Amino acid sequence: MFLGYMCAALPSFSKETPVSTYKVQAIDRAVTLLNLLERSGAPLSLTDISNQIGLHKSTTQRFLRVLEAHHLVHGRTDGRFHLGLRLRDLGDRALEQFDIRDRALPYFRELVEELRETGHLCVMRRNAIVYLDKISPVRSVCQTSRIGLTNPIHCTAVGKSMLAFSSPEERDVILSTLTFERRTAKTHLSHSSLLKDLHMTRRRGYALDDEEIEDGVRCVGAPILNSDGRAIAAISISGPTFRLTRSKVPSIARKIIACCANISKSLGYKTVEQQSGPEKNAKSRRSEQQIDTD
Repeated sequence: MFLGYMCAALPSFSKETPVSTYKVQAIDRAVTLLNLLERSGAPLSLTDISNQIGLHKSTTQRFLRVLEAHHLVHGRTDGRFHLGLRLRDLGDRALEQFDIRDRALPYFRELVEELRETGHLCVMRRNAIVYLDKISPVRSVCQTSRIGLTNPIHCTAVGKSMLAFSSPEERDVILSTLTFERRTAKTHLSHSSLLKDLHMTRRRGYALDDEEIEDGVRCVGAPILNSDGRAIAAISISGPTFRLTRSKVPSIARKIIACCANISKSLGYKTVEQQSGPEKNAKSRRSEQQIDTD
């Protein structure tokens, strides 16, 4: 009875009624609002949003309140709005269904085989990182990770590499939720300390976890970027400090960056060489040389 009632209540899609012509006005307006915030280079006020989507302020405010309740939009204390972190969760789930693991696996496996240390493929969900894949050589000693497990952003190389390549607005929202749990004597315990690390990470292209989550274990990570240049995942290599010494970090970082660049290209990301001419390419090479000196 109930199923029959629901079927009768739903519209009938036939050859005479193409799906493309069927529209739920409220959903269409909500998507238009989200697309506007996505295109905007800065948070927008209620008036800005109302004017640009062509709705009355009171109607726009109701949409914003509903979207904010679902964390699809975030309202700042100054009355401006930007996209909410729930969209990252949905994007991560879409990414998992798209299965970045399959796309990354050939490059990821080759990297681990070459370096012979534990490799991790991770995504960021809210204020934590989630392990999507892990490849361990026979001599692995890393014990704090397994597929499906979460760990903090502020003390992991994968977390810091993804956070460093997030938008400033997204980064600030995530930073505001961090509790800075101490894992070792070297764990970041403040925003200022972590921000300095993120600045260095973005400048050199890779993050370093120097015994910040597990004593005696060092980890190097780099982001995987989508076609828009946003970090959607990260790969890291972890090993005991007596094998993965600080002197080896630059060469390991270069190989991880190259691996992530290949995966990013397969996802539609355009490298500096593809985007520009010889002048920018030279700047890129000079930037890469900084890995040896940082």
